[in-house]
Amino acid sequence: MIHFEQFVLQNGLKVIVHEDHSTPMAVVDVMYDVGARDEDPGRTGFAHLFEHLMFGGSVNIPTYDEPLQAAGGENNAYTTNDLTNYYCQLPAENIETAFWLESDRMLSLAFGDKSLEVQRKVVSEEFKEHYLNKPYGDVWHKMRNLAYTTHPYKWMTIGAELSHIENASLNDVKQFFFKHYTPANAILVVAGQVTTGQVKELAEKWFADIPSGNKYIRNLPQEPKQHTARLLEVHAKVPIDAIYKCWHISPRLDQRYYITDLLSEILGGGASSRLYQSLVKEKQLFSNIECYHFGTIDAGVLTIDGKLVKGVSMHDAEAAIEEELEKIKSTAIEEKELEKVKNKTESLIAFEDMSLMNRANSLAFYTLLGDTSMINKELQKYQSVTPADIKKEAISIFDPGNSNTMYYYAGN
Repeated sequence: MIHFEQFVLQNGLKVIVHEDHSTPMAVVDVMYDVGARDEDPGRTGFAHLFEHLMFGGSVNIPTYDEPLQAAGGENNAYTTNDLTNYYCQLPAENIETAFWLESDRMLSLAFGDKSLEVQRKVVSEEFKEHYLNKPYGDVWHKMRNLAYTTHPYKWMTIGAELSHIENASLNDVKQFFFKHYTPANAILVVAGQVTTGQVKELAEKWFADIPSGNKYIRNLPQEPKQHTARLLEVHAKVPIDAIYKCWHISPRLDQRYYITDLLSEILGGGASSRLYQSLVKEKQLFSNIECYHFGTIDAGVLTIDGKLVKGVSMHDAEAAIEEELEKIKSTAIEEKELEKVKNKTESLIAFEDMSLMNRANSLAFYTLLGDTSMINKELQKYQSVTPADIKKEAISIFDPGNSNTMYYYAGN
């Protein structure tokens, strides 16, 4: 059981406190309810660009890293299609440094043509290095565009096109910041060697005077149900052929999410999974094969991707995958096999909870989802899944009309 207390400042900032007096450290985690799905389709990549800009200093603090390092701390951030998260860890006696830094960049991020130009170049280079020039780097640009016709999961966090970042104006950037990076759209989690009283005092001192901003009300276009299979063939300079197949699945807050998560583990969660055992070890059609999903808040996709052994035809590789899917659709799995993946999931949750940083991050995420106490309920939801649930969900997901397939051929 992970204990926490929560309160809300008058400006709308949600604050969660998790006391852990077994460590001399403290974590300050700020999660903003904005991700790539909230961008204008003609101006994508902004949420990720902000992850870089937020480290460029604020009006009162020219460089973010120096005072934090002087206080013995370290920090990082990440952006997804759903959210943006900034976090730092430092000795608990220096925690006010983190409050000062995080509040100042929420209040007054340093905007200027020079800082924008520097970070725009950094992001552009990242785009080229990881998504244009890297073998298989464009897979998810193409696959998202194939699988989604309407929902903004159509584009990756880095952005749909390099030109969107290259052409971002200072005015565009300012508008995006003042719309999303406000107390009304933020969650502050403080964990470690702290007390709730201390955190209340510091939160009031450093965050209470920041104007609340308007709570962003999300109204995204919903992806219509897919009824017809889609196929894309790609030829690129890559070492070996690969196949990518994905199917639409339920949103994060649906009970079917937990069924799907366990289903992905059964099929492709490591060397003991069905796909790996059958198609890599026994039939030797693939050098590697996985099944996974991205845990997105809105309805996401379940993916199987595999690299073919040289000489194996795409048709034979796909037929072998389909054969394994038919097995899980037609015959209920044994309780023992399901128990194994449940135990693995329980171990992963327990391992994650060992880290103070992970606990703080999870508390922020569940608060964003609308119920902080979910952190203590997740395991129960996995435990309640039955073999019949797995079979039923497999039949629903692996409907041929729900599939998106990409044949990725080695060659020019």
